Amino acid sequence: MNTRAEINKVQNCTSQEPAPGKQGTFGYLHPSYAESLAEFGTPRILPRCGGWVLQRQIPGFSCYDAMGCYPLFVCEDWSQLNSDLKALEGELVSLSLVTDPSGQYDSNLLHEIFDVARPFKEHFVADLGKPLDTLVSKHNRYYARRSLRSISVERCEYPSEFIDEWADFYAVLTKRHNLGGIKAFSRAAFTKQLLIPGVVMFRALYQGAAIGAHLWYVQNDIGYSHLAAFNSVGYDLMASYGLYWTAIEYFASNGIRWLNLGAGAGNKCEGEDGLSKFKRGWSTGTQTVYFCGRIFDHDRYAEIVKAKGIAATEYFPAYRIGEFA
Repeated sequence: MNTRAEINKVQNCTSQEPAPGKQGTFGYLHPSYAESLAEFGTPRILPRCGGWVLQRQIPGFSCYDAMGCYPLFVCEDWSQLNSDLKALEGELVSLSLVTDPSGQYDSNLLHEIFDVARPFKEHFVADLGKPLDTLVSKHNRYYARRSLRSISVERCEYPSEFIDEWADFYAVLTKRHNLGGIKAFSRAAFTKQLLIPGVVMFRALYQGAAIGAHLWYVQNDIGYSHLAAFNSVGYDLMASYGLYWTAIEYFASNGIRWLNLGAGAGNKCEGEDGLSKFKRGWSTGTQTVYFCGRIFDHDRYAEIVKAKGIAATEYFPAYRIGEFA
């Protein structure tokens, strides 16, 4: 597919992007990402493994629990996670998180560390070592070409300059899908997220006006699809196809080996929704993410569940059932 050189505008590398393969705290690992979610809990570093959680007071009680950052708990050394969690005993009632599918762990390790460790979703991933014309489905290649006949795509040197524009796009997405809570992401959250080292933003333009954008985070040799949002024109022109093609082409030519495209829609996606079908067309396979939970204080946990009158449920922690409904 030879359209990018003719109609795609791609700017020089942003100073916020790490060199591919470079170790360090970028993207979801960076302290500022946890800080961007501070309205949902106090960011707390797990010093041995290098991951972050959000500590929260349990409503109606003078005690605390914690959750991993949304959408994924990412850390540098999974072998040290259990040591960090042992240090939390006596301080927290429980912890819940969703694992990074690219983490260096297996299901056996998770079952050793957590009381609950169950497969949650399949994330679509792309091996950029494969030729793009074989990696991307025929359907998605067709619509990428079609999209790029109408729009141009640019990679932004300084994503934070477009905070107002991005917030407007995301407001459309929030209304379209009735998003709330942590998934809705406030403008204050985005103000921090667009400054995090490792952020990469692609903007879609039509007749000189922005119609959508796609945010990624780069960590080592992995690019994580963070969020994409559009206005009505962006949806009409199927700008997502042009943005995905441009991003994949860019990352493949700049030393990124793997892309994590995220999962489909819903909490327990079966892979047949429209978003899953779309992402499958850019992927070479899937990786499992796990929902994990650990109880640090079993007596206190049981006391809170009883006090709230919670019936038997698989939701964890049971006393927070319905909080993200």
